[in-house]
Amino acid sequence: MTSRHDSPWTDDALAALRRDFGDVFGGRTVLVTGADGFMGSHLTEALVHLDARIHAFVRATSSGALNNIWHLRERMKVHFADLTDRTSVDYLIRELRDTAPDRPYVFHLGAQAHVGESWHRPYETVMANTVGTLNLLQSVVDYGLELEKFDTAGTSEEYGNVRDDVADHHDFDQDGGLILHERSPINPKSIYATAKVAADFLTMNYYDAFGLPGVVTRMFNNYGPRQNPRYVTGTIITQALTRETIELGFLDPLRDFCFCTDGVRGHLTVAAHGKPGDVYVYGQGENISMQGWVDLILRVGEENGFWPAGRTVVSTERRYRPGSSDVMALRVGHEKLTQETGWMPRVSWEEGILETIRWYAEGRDKWIGRVDW
Repeated sequence: MTSRHDSPWTDDALAALRRDFGDVFGGRTVLVTGADGFMGSHLTEALVHLDARIHAFVRATSSGALNNIWHLRERMKVHFADLTDRTSVDYLIRELRDTAPDRPYVFHLGAQAHVGESWHRPYETVMANTVGTLNLLQSVVDYGLELEKFDTAGTSEEYGNVRDDVADHHDFDQDGGLILHERSPINPKSIYATAKVAADFLTMNYYDAFGLPGVVTRMFNNYGPRQNPRYVTGTIITQALTRETIELGFLDPLRDFCFCTDGVRGHLTVAAHGKPGDVYVYGQGENISMQGWVDLILRVGEENGFWPAGRTVVSTERRYRPGSSDVMALRVGHEKLTQETGWMPRVSWEEGILETIRWYAEGRDKWIGRVDW
């Protein structure tokens, strides 16, 4: 993989992207909320390559800075607004209604997306993730904006842990490993997860009541370039690049890590081919413990000369999730999406990890002020 403006898209991947989605999104009006965030920026970049007419919804700040999509600025219209401010949402939706020559696609990725932060900023999390979604949906209805599709980004965290009383509603592999599908029971264990559950159901409510063509795409642990280093993959890599000891939280939980370009393809696929009123999940389809993930990252980094051998890992309680709120096992069963659309992950963990390490190693100034170790 080669970097291009911090881009993880190879020439082959871009060719496949245009082949798969060029006819769907080329020349079409598309709104992306959270467009300057981690996954939002990669999705926005993909839509630029597809020649979509992009409206980027970016949270308003006093500086108005664009950290991740500045190099794409001339290929889109940027709206500095705030999902929690209904007036700014109304301005945008009214503009789309009055100016879009077609029925826009909406990719709703704007959110407070850090599980740990949801305990420190619970009201902001609920306002951004739940009320922000409500504001967007209600504004679309109030101003009569006809949409092609409204894709709400859900999260694997919504599933939480298996409850004994509904264990028989879950799917397990022959070794007893949990596999999570679209209709697996949900059991959110954090304020973040609960707020996202509400956003998912609001999307379905507006489909049922008003025919708003909503779909929910639940993501399983995306990682890659541009991700905030406070998420676990970035936490591991940035510590490994700068010091001998890597401090992490609980190392037993299992996670299903999916590289950002595969995640972007997941959202594009659901928006293009998903059925309104339905839920879709995507991910790598395999999971690994936190201990296994850090070991894999350290090995890839050592083999490629990013840090010397001998880095040590310690588990520290101050990094644990509070009480019994940790989620112990997440692994996707993406059969529905694959059978309906042919979507499959294409980037291996080794490939994705190497590209992610390279981005952090070559762009220290992009993350050093954001670490929490």
